[in-house]
Amino acid sequence: MAGAGPTVAVAVAGNAQAADNLVSNPGFENGLSGWTCSAGSGTAVSTPTHTGTGALKATPAGSDNARCAQTVTVLPNSAYTLSAWVQGSYVYLGATGTGTTDPSTWTPSAGTYQQLTTTFRTGPSTTSVTVYTHGWYGQPAYFADDITLAGPGGGTQIPATPTGLAAGAPTSSSIPLSWDPVPGATGYNLYQDGTKVQSVSGASATAVNLTASTSYGFQVSATNSAGESARSAAVTASTGTGGGGGQLPKHVLTGYWQNFDNGATIQTIAQVPAEYDIIAVSFADATGTPGGVSFTLDPALNYSEAAFKADIAAKKAAGKKVIISVGGEKGTVSVNSSTSATNFANTLYTLIQTYGFDGVDIDLENGINATYMSQALRSLSGKVGAGLVITMAPQTLDMQSTGTEYFKTALAIKDILTVVNTQYYNSGAMLGCDGKVYSQGTVDFMTGLACIQLEGGLAPSQVGLGLPASPRGAGSGYVSPSVVDNALDCLAKGTGCGTFKPSKTYPGLRGAMTWSTNWDALNGNQFSNTVGPHLDTLP
Repeated sequence: MAGAGPTVAVAVAGNAQAADNLVSNPGFENGLSGWTCSAGSGTAVSTPTHTGTGALKATPAGSDNARCAQTVTVLPNSAYTLSAWVQGSYVYLGATGTGTTDPSTWTPSAGTYQQLTTTFRTGPSTTSVTVYTHGWYGQPAYFADDITLAGPGGGTQIPATPTGLAAGAPTSSSIPLSWDPVPGATGYNLYQDGTKVQSVSGASATAVNLTASTSYGFQVSATNSAGESARSAAVTASTGTGGGGGQLPKHVLTGYWQNFDNGATIQTIAQVPAEYDIIAVSFADATGTPGGVSFTLDPALNYSEAAFKADIAAKKAAGKKVIISVGGEKGTVSVNSSTSATNFANTLYTLIQTYGFDGVDIDLENGINATYMSQALRSLSGKVGAGLVITMAPQTLDMQSTGTEYFKTALAIKDILTVVNTQYYNSGAMLGCDGKVYSQGTVDFMTGLACIQLEGGLAPSQVGLGLPASPRGAGSGYVSPSVVDNALDCLAKGTGCGTFKPSKTYPGLRGAMTWSTNWDALNGNQFSNTVGPHLDTLP
């Protein structure tokens, strides 16, 4: 009673072994790959299924009985068992081209999945058979899943389509990918936006030479001497925005959170406004060990460690980054030898594991050694991986030229550096990149000095503007948040400038930083409410 319909020859997975399932894509997890359904009657669905995440749904219409078929390579003079799980009215399972008696079995009514099974033996010259399911004229759609042809295969077969393709933590120029190994495969092809870019022997590859802040689509196929499988389901992943730090918005607002009471509003991490993309917990404490750091919540905050950790986890779940800042005005941490660099990296890694921090902020205002700080941060990056956030908050004097230790450190770790937020306050007049002197508290001061970093080797995505959140947040240099917006516009778009106008724009400029979220709260959150939304308007 099987109706006629078109079939295609499809090689299947697995080497020739008895009891292997010779059907390719038997559970329709890869759509209709390997199957042909008459008159476009079939589709892969996610429910109802017998097992897995896919099943066949085929709908008879008019004179078409919704026949779905696959041609399978077999051996002559061999016994086979054909089975399938089906649901619906008048569902048929069978095989043709056996060279002997073609088998067929059916059920008149299966309200839930029911197994159909039949057997056959191939003829003396049979090397392929066509297995099929179909419904019956005038009947509703039927479902089929887990179709199995058990018996000896016909030699080396094209591998099955890979599954489990997933992307790992990206950098600004690369994305690692992995997938489930395919039995019988000797290699794999990686496709990027539809074009083959790599051939590898194992079940992983890294897409390289990518553009920062860009989304890509990936697929993978399996290969062996018999040929290449169909491509896997596509996975979309995006590169980071430059340096390290994993996934962050193109433009970010960083705010320091005070682990002490100095008259600013006392906050929990949970109370930091959502406008802040990076929260720098201030500060880690020096220990008696050279380069070693620790962290203890200030009892004045009445903040339990359990609540602190839970609040960090919640911020991270909301897509924010929470890091630990080292230094500050009174910070005494010194990294000036290989031993202290090792201690610095090891103790920071312990804090990251203990509290769930995403990285570290370097805010050492009493000197920095580029050689050993770079060594320490690279060691930490090796422990944490590409998702490590590294920020820096040098004073203006520290970033006047590429020869300063801070600038040298930033350039030495440029490939893993997230952002440098220079403190454009508590400073006197300074030289801009045009050689002219600019006074703090102006748009020109921020843009003219930021230009030094932008033209000195840092990527725009690694440059941010650091300002106090309120007049009480710094000794000098406070400007209204609207002036910060003007400076951002000047650098990113060429508008809102003062007397200094950069020779080009930097649309990738990373954003802004403020000291602190606590002073911002005391000032009615004017900084975050003004600068945060404005960052979203930048190109």
